Amino acid sequence: MSESDRIGRLVGQWAAERPELDLETMDLVARLTRAAQLINGRIEAFAASFGVHRGEGDVLFTLRRAGPPFRLSPTRLAESLLVTTGTMTNRLDRLEKRGLIKRIPNPADRRSLDVELSAEGRRLVDAAVTEHVANEQAMLAPLTARDRAELTRITRKLIAHLES
Repeated sequence: MSESDRIGRLVGQWAAERPELDLETMDLVARLTRAAQLINGRIEAFAASFGVHRGEGDVLFTLRRAGPPFRLSPTRLAESLLVTTGTMTNRLDRLEKRGLIKRIPNPADRRSLDVELSAEGRRLVDAAVTEHVANEQAMLAPLTARDRAELTRITRKLIAHLES
């Protein structure tokens, strides 16, 4: 049985027990939740194919898109990725052990360190990002350009509402 059929069956069970509920909303939220789970799973598997956890890949991608010299403070990285400084420290430790980043003295404040993408890290990111976009394109392949534009519009509206 397909996931869509399972969601339909679940909503149908609620319809039999509690027909007064807004089942259309329940159905839509279940489908959005399942789509997010499937997308996250594919992105996590993609990151693993490059030998990193998704969160570590997020750090590498963030450093790369920061532009030359591909360097940020650990605090800016944590803020950018919406994680705690403790979580960031663990990610940075793992990436440094693999030689994908280096911690270097902050030129403006010798008491602090910045995080810089190493040459090996940059090669990995530059190879991965092209395949990452291809992976995302494959996930969205059934959608037309018009579908994508509409989905972007709708999700922007929904995200803005949920963040307010």
